[in-house]
Amino acid sequence: MHLNDEDKVRLGNGITVVKEPPGPDTPAQRDPEVAATVSRMLSDIEARGLVAVREYAERLDGWSGTSFEVTAQQLRGAGDGLPRALREALDAGAERTRRFASMQRDHLEDFEEEVLPGVVCGQRYIPVQTVGAYLPAGRFPLLASAFMTVGVASVAGVPNVLSCTPPSLHGEPHPAVLYAAYASGAERVFALGGVQALAAMAFGLLDAPAADMLVGAGNAFVAEAKRQLFGRVGIDVLAGPSEVAVIADDTATTEMVAADLLGQAEHGPTSPACLVTTSERLARDLAVALMDTLAPEHLEVLADDLPWYLDNLTSYGSLFLGPWSTVAYADKGMSGTNHVLPTGRNARFTGGLSVSGFLKLVTYQRATADSTRAQAEPVVLISDFEKLHAHRDSAQLRLEFLHA
Repeated sequence: MHLNDEDKVRLGNGITVVKEPPGPDTPAQRDPEVAATVSRMLSDIEARGLVAVREYAERLDGWSGTSFEVTAQQLRGAGDGLPRALREALDAGAERTRRFASMQRDHLEDFEEEVLPGVVCGQRYIPVQTVGAYLPAGRFPLLASAFMTVGVASVAGVPNVLSCTPPSLHGEPHPAVLYAAYASGAERVFALGGVQALAAMAFGLLDAPAADMLVGAGNAFVAEAKRQLFGRVGIDVLAGPSEVAVIADDTATTEMVAADLLGQAEHGPTSPACLVTTSERLARDLAVALMDTLAPEHLEVLADDLPWYLDNLTSYGSLFLGPWSTVAYADKGMSGTNHVLPTGRNARFTGGLSVSGFLKLVTYQRATADSTRAQAEPVVLISDFEKLHAHRDSAQLRLEFLHA
């Protein structure tokens, strides 16, 4: 997470870079070799269908079997071999994430109102019809991913939710990942990983409708597959390696700052962690400007006057205020907020996944004959100026009908 020369000019001379890693910020999914490999795989799977999916699953994941789909009995019994305390923790995370998503949904309202006499306009939130959720289980089985994707999609009212998770344990899906999916309300889960999983969901190869939207984190190949499939399907975010940044003043403890930075750096060697610190009270404006420039995925504030930071910070994926909040809580679903968040400075223009991400905000309008003159006459004038004659005729025809 570097400051480039442009950043340093804009922020001025008040910043001292104590230490930073060598080299530029280059997310792994932008690797040309990764992009080329994913492109070949997607083209192959689109051309050869499930045959190609099976070949990749056997070669890359060691899968063998007759069906990718996890049976209902296997899904229900996934937690039988897990410690009871772990099951209870996963149940709590799934329930809290659904609860917060429900709160969000309650604040998204349909409405219609009269814009001008005789013209009523409205908006509706309509769920996406089919969502494909990727549940990672590579180096680490990220158990809370199902809460954020399957569970939240269900709260949004998505009628068809498919889930794919790699067969990471001797050709079988991880039981804890399956139990997290079950706790989140998953009904159809497939033991399928990587690019082939996303392709199978996007192309409708799993005895289910083709996905309208793909969500969930994954490795560089998964991220690149989502990028290349975007447009054919919707996606949540183009996420790179997990990021964390901390603003700390002289009230913060060294141990807490170090622990929270390491908590996200643990995701992998390419996961950046950044600390901005100052004990000068007036320097906090510069700290805010710096963080709004970096736009980190996760941003912790270990400082006093937390309301001031909440009011003034504008670019982050999710904000953690004070020493009793930590990214780890949200990562595991315990606070309820979603952990699918923008990276690579994308928080400058987008937020993370939420219940609204699974809802299409659409508009409609309904007009009476009495409103025709107020709309048609300006459209005729504008269309004549633009030389868009068919637009003009569409409006003019209604004026003529009005006088007929």
